[in-house]
Order: sequence, then C-alpha cells, then structure tokens
Amino acid sequence: MPIEELTKKIKAEFGSYNFNCLTFAYIDFKNDSYETFSFFENPFLKGQKVYFDLASLTKPLTLGFAYLKKPEIFSEEMKLLLNHRGGLKSWGRLSFENWREQILSYPIKESETLYSDFGALRLQLEIEKEQGLYDLVSPMWDEEIKHWLDIGDEVCVPTGRRNRESIDGEVHDDNAFVIAEKVSHAGLFGTIDGVCKTLLKADGEYQLISKTKRESDQRFINGWDSVTSPETSLAGKCSNKDTFGHLGFTGTSIWIDPHSQKGVVILANEVVKYWYDRKKLSEIRKEIANTFFCK
Repeated sequence: MPIEELTKKIKAEFGSYNFNCLTFAYIDFKNDSYETFSFFENPFLKGQKVYFDLASLTKPLTLGFAYLKKPEIFSEEMKLLLNHRGGLKSWGRLSFENWREQILSYPIKESETLYSDFGALRLQLEIEKEQGLYDLVSPMWDEEIKHWLDIGDEVCVPTGRRNRESIDGEVHDDNAFVIAEKVSHAGLFGTIDGVCKTLLKADGEYQLISKTKRESDQRFINGWDSVTSPETSLAGKCSNKDTFGHLGFTGTSIWIDPHSQKGVVILANEVVKYWYDRKKLSEIRKEIANTFFCK
C-alpha cells in the first residue's frame, strides 16, 4: 500500500481505533535518515513534541543497550535473563518496600523462552552490582528519551485512568508506578524523533544492526524480540527471521530489518480507552510495516 493511501486510510478510520494518538516513522539506516507521520484527535498536539509511554520498549533500550555497549559484564546467567530464558515467572504484583528482595528470591535456571518482566528486573539488579543501569545506557539516548520520573512540562499523551484520574505523564505499568524508581521493564517515555535518533545513534556509534545477529533458533536476540513467522508477524509479511524489534503494551513497537537496513517505529496510546481488543492495532501495525518493508 503506498504511503499516501495508508495515511488516507488512517485519517478516514481514525475514530474507530482504540488510540487517539498515533505517530510512526520509517528509518533508513543506510542514509542515516527517517520520515515521520502523525495523527492526533486533539489538534493542540499537532506540531508539538509529544511524548509517548514506550512501555516495554524500555527493555531493549536499557538492557539491550547495556549488552550492546558492555557485553563483557554479562555472565551466562545474565544472558539467559536478557533473552527471557532465565526461568523467572512472567509477572506478578510487586511492592515498593520489598520488590528487590522478591525478585532476588527467584533462582536463575535455564528454561524455554518465557517473556518475563521479573527476568528483566532481575537482570537490572545483576548489572547494578557493577554499575547503575541508567548511568550506563542513558548517554546512548537522544535527549527526547526520558524516564517518567524526569517528565516535567513535556506534552504527553494519556494512556487510560488510574484511581479515576487520567494517566498523563505517569507510567502506565502498575509495577513501575508502584516501585517509582528507574527500572528496566517499563518507564521510558519518548517522542517519535527521540526514538528514531536513538536508534540511528545506536547503529552509528555501537553497530546495533551488525551486532544483533541471529546465532540460534531462540526467539530473543541480545534482548530484542524477533520474527518467528513473517506471514503472521506484526512486523509485516515482508519481514524475515533476522528482523528484530520489540512491542510495548501501550501500542508501541520497533522493528528493524538488518538486510535492507530499514526500520519502522510506531507509537500509540492504544490503552487510553481499554486494552483487551487489539484487532485494529494489529492490523495497522502490519499495514505500516508492509508499506515500508515491502518497497
């Protein structure tokens, strides 16, 4: 689908999506460039630097970047955690008072792939025995990537309600909100420009693409998710098994094809109304990816 046809379709159907804010970008790593497209129900947001809750894109932008920058600090157990094979449970309620003790209580043991917020948090605690995680990776980001605790007057999109109040400029993830610290599983906010510039910088200065190579049939590659079936993948039908990226619960995603050296970034506030019906989000994710990757 040509980009003109895609943008026309999005505009025509915009009121039927769960989200009311959508921005996406196509990255050309070969030419160190990107192009963005934005759609907002609120006309005030047009032309603004608009921050989205990146949700689980936080994982590769912290833990994946840590491995990219300093792989020598990762033990074999830490690599298992990085790639969601460390045997920790997927999720559970954590408390402000003892979340560290709870996460450290779980043994690390090699397992089949199980996507795990707890594993991501455990890896952060292991890294921080040597160095603060955010101290290590934040210099790799563009200035328009911020942790939610550092959000001040920035314009943010709403992502639902908590205790009957709009979630606006606060992290959507309940555990990250309760912990109220800079953690690895969720908490980063960013603009579309900030995410694109960060990825271009990561490739230019740290060889993100060439160092994120599939070396086994495991799903995760150095902290990044990968495509297992291009026919059904949210990275689109023209992705391949070397395509890597990540999804975020709020409606965000990154996909990078190392062969064409192209990338697609999507930021949305899919959870502003409710989260459980994602059919149209899945469709638009595929259509946006197909428009670029199938060129």
